[in-house]
Amino acid sequence: MAADEIDLRAAVNAISDVVQNRPPPLREFDQIYMKAGDMVMQSEFIARWADGKRLAFIGDGDAISVCVAYLRQREILPYGPTRVVVYDFDERICNAVTRFADAERLETLSAKLYNCLDPFPGPTDFDCFYTNPPWGASNEGESVKVFMQRGMEATGHAGDGVVVVADDPELSWPGEVLARLQQAALHAGYHVQRMMSQVHSYHLDDAPDLRSCNVILKPTGSGQATQSVSITDPARLTNFYGRGSARTSATFDSERGWTGQTRRRAGKTSPAMSRWSLQ
Repeated sequence: MAADEIDLRAAVNAISDVVQNRPPPLREFDQIYMKAGDMVMQSEFIARWADGKRLAFIGDGDAISVCVAYLRQREILPYGPTRVVVYDFDERICNAVTRFADAERLETLSAKLYNCLDPFPGPTDFDCFYTNPPWGASNEGESVKVFMQRGMEATGHAGDGVVVVADDPELSWPGEVLARLQQAALHAGYHVQRMMSQVHSYHLDDAPDLRSCNVILKPTGSGQATQSVSITDPARLTNFYGRGSARTSATFDSERGWTGQTRRRAGKTSPAMSRWSLQ
């Protein structure tokens, strides 16, 4: 089934159910959500790309994981992954995934509270991974590289991946981040198999035309699984979630706020632009 053969009314209504269940975005932590029409197209693509496979999401504020599982459960799509696990540091997102999965009896979908700055908890037998990380405008792409690294670890450096990053030819930093993504992927034993340019838009008043792309990664066979370790290098932590911010080992609890070790550096991050830091 191609994307143009989907029952669009049914698909959009299903995505609407998912959006209603999703917690409000916290701009401080780079949670800026994809628009619904693009979520439909993205979910169809990911379901087809990961058909019959075990799929790990490294962070998922957009709730593409839920959409993929739900569209398959409702038989709007005849394909999809056999297992979907969301690893996210925001307890609200993990609870929303679990709540929706329980309500709709999505037995293939689950979530685990996890901060990507900590060692990946496993398992490492996923067939593929997906991540839409903080886009690294203020840290030379380090946040993108960390999320991508955890996805590779989830597959034992043997599975394909999709990384969503900014894509705007009128700005210099998206190209710079993309170049660093490619360099890091090559170093880890991956190559860029395909790039789908400017396919997503977001609810962002300050930059409504800013889009993102899908970067599809494939292992070259030369990579080797390594032990997962904490990210502690200050150079990698600086501005991790936008200019002026840094986080260490912590998760976000909906009632208690941050739990674990946290740190914020002096500086100012625009509340509306923390993801891209264009100010």
